[in-house]
Amino acid sequence: MRIPGKLTRSTILAVAVLVGLLTGCGQPVSEEPAAAAIAGELAQASYTLGYAMGESLLAQYGDGLDIDVFTAGAEDGLRRNERQVAEADGTAGLDKLLQRRQAQLQATAVQVSDDGKQFLKANGTRSEVVSLSSGLQYEVLIETQGPKPVRTDTVTTHYEGTLIDGTVFDSSVQRGEPASFPVDRVIRGWTEALQRMSVGSKWRLFIPPDLAYGERGAPPSIPANATLIFDVELLSID
Repeated sequence: MRIPGKLTRSTILAVAVLVGLLTGCGQPVSEEPAAAAIAGELAQASYTLGYAMGESLLAQYGDGLDIDVFTAGAEDGLRRNERQVAEADGTAGLDKLLQRRQAQLQATAVQVSDDGKQFLKANGTRSEVVSLSSGLQYEVLIETQGPKPVRTDTVTTHYEGTLIDGTVFDSSVQRGEPASFPVDRVIRGWTEALQRMSVGSKWRLFIPPDLAYGERGAPPSIPANATLIFDVELLSID
């Protein structure tokens, strides 16, 4: 994969759109600052674009970039200064950096997959855990006798998602605002579980990667092949 030699308008917009699409259920909780540290519409827009590009590059290259040199290159490109590195040399370096990053990600994906399988195997032996033929496991925390949604319904829930090591990657509870969405527009593990839940109930879901984000993961917070844990409270059928 080759990266364009210049920061074109289409490149910048593509990165911004990509980061926007990665926002929502299953993504990390973003904490808003108490007060805007950067004032002014242009300054805030510029910072937001830079932050979005930084997040995207972190997901693609990890921490392999030299931030100071990257910043110098971005400034030279934006100011149309003369290049300090030949484009061919820079492209070759990017190719090698990306190859190293891909090798790291593949090794991590194998380890994450193995860890998840071991976790689910042990978890499935607990008496309070129900294991379904799909691979989904769940534990009932609060049981009710209310109505159950179907695939075509929209529901409102409170939830918190973690990796098996306890890392929180998304939480409507922490945001203090329930989330509403169609039952058939979420990851497969959720779709299957929601149709078994009654309004007012709260379950803990243990979702294998093939019922979650699979081999792609959901960068930067959910690695490839990750087994996920969700505490889900079904508030209403809308």
